[in-house]
Amino acid sequence: MHKKINIIGAGLAGCECAIYLANLGHKVNLYDIKSKQMTPAHHSENYAEIVCSNSLKSDDESTASGVFKRELTLLGCNLLKIAYENRVPAGQALAVDREAFSASVTDKIKHHKNIMLHTEDVGSFEPDAITVVATGPLTTPKMCNALKEKVGAEFLYFYDAAAPIISAESIDMSKAFLAARYDKGSPDYLNCPMDKEQYLKFYNELISAKRVQLHSFEKNNIFESCMPIEILAERGVDAIRFGPLKPVGIFDKEKNFKPYAVVQLRKENKYATMYNMVGFQTNLTFPEQKRVFSLIPGLENAEFLRYGVMHTNNFINFPKCLDEYSRLKIDNNIFIAGQLSGVEGYVESIASGLYCAINVGRMLENKPPISFGADTIIGGLYNYLTHANMASFQPINANFGVLNPIDERNKAERYKKFYLRSVESIKNKLKEIKGDNDGTI
Repeated sequence: MHKKINIIGAGLAGCECAIYLANLGHKVNLYDIKSKQMTPAHHSENYAEIVCSNSLKSDDESTASGVFKRELTLLGCNLLKIAYENRVPAGQALAVDREAFSASVTDKIKHHKNIMLHTEDVGSFEPDAITVVATGPLTTPKMCNALKEKVGAEFLYFYDAAAPIISAESIDMSKAFLAARYDKGSPDYLNCPMDKEQYLKFYNELISAKRVQLHSFEKNNIFESCMPIEILAERGVDAIRFGPLKPVGIFDKEKNFKPYAVVQLRKENKYATMYNMVGFQTNLTFPEQKRVFSLIPGLENAEFLRYGVMHTNNFINFPKCLDEYSRLKIDNNIFIAGQLSGVEGYVESIASGLYCAINVGRMLENKPPISFGADTIIGGLYNYLTHANMASFQPINANFGVLNPIDERNKAERYKKFYLRSVESIKNKLKEIKGDNDGTI
């Protein structure tokens, strides 16, 4: 199939997608507003710009991030290879010289014979082209309007207000208990009860905790529709106790205890390996979230799979608007990649560009699209995005909670099995993608 390929946005996802397809021999049109325009978050004219931390998280294969990188390496990820080439010492983390990394990606893009660069603010879709939209968290108004026409304005969001997600196995179940309010309905919420002393200690630490400094372009609208828990708490000592920590109708029958306040946790996936802290959207720094939220009974040793965030971030309601291959349900010629699709993190954005590229390549070869299954991080991530609750969808990053469970109580052994299963699964998929006999690149 000979179709025009348009990739809109030369960030991490767009560049990975463009290089992968160009390496397959396809002619690619890559559009970006640089250097005629710059978003408020950009500082360099180079592509694939890393604007915050220069860390791409842990490289240790006993972590979800490390397993994820191993999967992407096996799949032939180009930007990850460039990241390793521009690595700086950071212990077990993969940290990069951000300027050298972006310069290397830009050089590869500009000198690839199959990539045609266009400096343009795109605001429409060519009907006969395959388009990958990878415009990032600060998508321009023109592209936002084009997407609104496709998916509906109510399914395109302009801020990211996400509560923390906690690993279920790290919750102390001797303190937390399942119950329905007033015993009505099924006990779908896990309750972390506080007495008055515990609540007041938590409250005082919450209102005095260090917060993230917002960018100037975020300050006017970031809290319009979603109040951070710490801001709500500043309204009075009982403000959150009459809000998200309301104890009314909750009773611990086993301990014969009526809580003074309750933090409720809601299952985040069907296996109940992840729990969301209900009402805990927050602008606290990540270390402060760990410190303050660990004061909640039952969460003393909580493992945070995702910290809460509140910042300007355009993203689409994935489960409502996209299929499992990251295509618009109403137009399979349009793929969405990067943070716009609801993934969080540098490596996740790169992976989303690779995932779209693999399936665009298969479409051009008249082959069916491919997914990776929840035995892998990349497959589990897209399985989560596809089946997340449409009404409360929020972006997510890679974590072990998105995987199919393994029956192994020892955590170290379970993580090792996750890694081995992931590698084997990716190699099997590579046979399908590449037609190889041994699953290697």
